[in-house]
Amino acid sequence: MVASQTAFAVNDTLVKLSSGSIETAQIMALRGVMTTTLLVGLALWFGALLPWRQAFHRAVMWRALADIGTTIAYITALRHMPLANTTAIFQALPLTITLLAAVFLRERVGWRRWCAIAVGFVGVLIIVRPDTEGFNIYAVWVILSVLSAALRDLVTRAMPVSIPSLHVACITAGAVCLTGFAWLPAAGWQPMTPTLWTMLAVAAVAVGTGYVLIVLAVRLGDMSFVAPFRYSVLLSAFVLGVLVFAEMPGPSALLGSAIVVASGAYMIRRETRRGIKTAAEAEVP
Repeated sequence: MVASQTAFAVNDTLVKLSSGSIETAQIMALRGVMTTTLLVGLALWFGALLPWRQAFHRAVMWRALADIGTTIAYITALRHMPLANTTAIFQALPLTITLLAAVFLRERVGWRRWCAIAVGFVGVLIIVRPDTEGFNIYAVWVILSVLSAALRDLVTRAMPVSIPSLHVACITAGAVCLTGFAWLPAAGWQPMTPTLWTMLAVAAVAVGTGYVLIVLAVRLGDMSFVAPFRYSVLLSAFVLGVLVFAEMPGPSALLGSAIVVASGAYMIRRETRRGIKTAAEAEVP
């Protein structure tokens, strides 16, 4: 789990570096080609691809649409915000999933989990600081990406268990890739340097590696023990933010992150004990 989260943090770092030279659409398109190729290769190796008539299940397509929204919103925010702050706000995902499940799916949520949700969102507000002049409007994009990712994962819950995870990942990656190419005429194409190609290639490998590792962690480890380690991505993001971008998290970002992690980890443990699927298996954008 720790290795998977480190891989996701590496992907975010390289995407942020690339976004200084090329647009979001170009990143989605080019990284998408590489990621889709890698995942399709893995799916073929494990025999996880479904026949053509079963490939585009309605739930899979809705999930792909939600992931497109997640990717667009997250990369847009990542381009303009510190890496650690963006990563920390996105960690509100498990809390958001539980909130939306209670509202839309009528899942029963006890007072302890309601308290954890409230405390977690207080942590997000501390990171965002909406009442200060330093408020970054792009923090709203991260929140939109969290909402979209939560919808994505709620749709995932409704999928038939007969649909392999790698198959879903292939369809999703392909949809994000095609969206990037469709958006390119409006966004514009920027010249690609060897450095940009290398960064996107490594980012694609990092995403694919992170996905495989997180699936292995969830399937091989005890969920209540493994799942909270998803928050190790914050440590990786903090370190990479300092080393690569010279971004030193402020006191409010550190305090807010600690609150989000504590409430989220508590939520995951509560839901795992109650047999509810958590967001630990979800990919990051």
